[in-house]
Amino acid sequence: MAIPNLSHFQDTETRFRNRPQNLGMQTQAVPAREATPPAVPPLRKAAAELVGTAALVAVVVGSGIQATRLSHDVGVQLLANVLATALGLWVLITLLAPVSGAHLNPVVTLADWWTARGGPTAYGARTVALYVLAQTTGAIAGSVLADAMFDRPLISWSTHDLSAGHLLLGEVVATTGLVLLVTGLVRSGRTQLAPVAVATYIGAACWFTSSSSFANPAATVGRSFSDTFTGIAPGSLPGFIAAQLTGAVLGLALATALFTPKKP
Repeated sequence: MAIPNLSHFQDTETRFRNRPQNLGMQTQAVPAREATPPAVPPLRKAAAELVGTAALVAVVVGSGIQATRLSHDVGVQLLANVLATALGLWVLITLLAPVSGAHLNPVVTLADWWTARGGPTAYGARTVALYVLAQTTGAIAGSVLADAMFDRPLISWSTHDLSAGHLLLGEVVATTGLVLLVTGLVRSGRTQLAPVAVATYIGAACWFTSSSSFANPAATVGRSFSDTFTGIAPGSLPGFIAAQLTGAVLGLALATALFTPKKP
């Protein structure tokens, strides 16, 4: 009886043993496809900006009212107001960034529009107008809401005159820093840091600037509707908003000079 040649069976067994491992390696080599998230409708973005800005101004005005009722020390009042504002801003940006970008501020919207022009995320003047309208409407609503929560007249025009030149300079500085920060994060691809970075900056700027860092035209308009700790007289609005727009231009110029856009 002839002895069968086992080499064939041994080769087959070897191939069989190696097969699952090879298949596993091949499976791992196939890259997974990432699903592209659906685009957010413009009206939903505008709604997020309206709600977010309303909440932000309600926090600013409401915490100011609460602080003045709990303490007669102006330093303690400012500390309480700034702490609530910074924490509220952090939460709102974290919550709404996936929906609208959580601008909550016309100068941030204008800076983002300018930075994004000509790129894949560019948008037109109509979207800018929609955002600014939503932000301003939300800011007024937030101020009225804060007064209502503390049993105050819904609209009481502020009498805080903030038209002095040194206050306008402080507002230019505050807005320049904000736009530089936001645009710098975008151009360097670090937008994930925006919630904590923006909240921290605003908290600091409220203390180191003479204007207490409004740095937001929509919130500035809204705060004129409440004659409370954080209010601003309607007559001071033109100068403050002009200072904020000036700061936005300076912030954009600095960000362009300092940060090279990150390549996709």
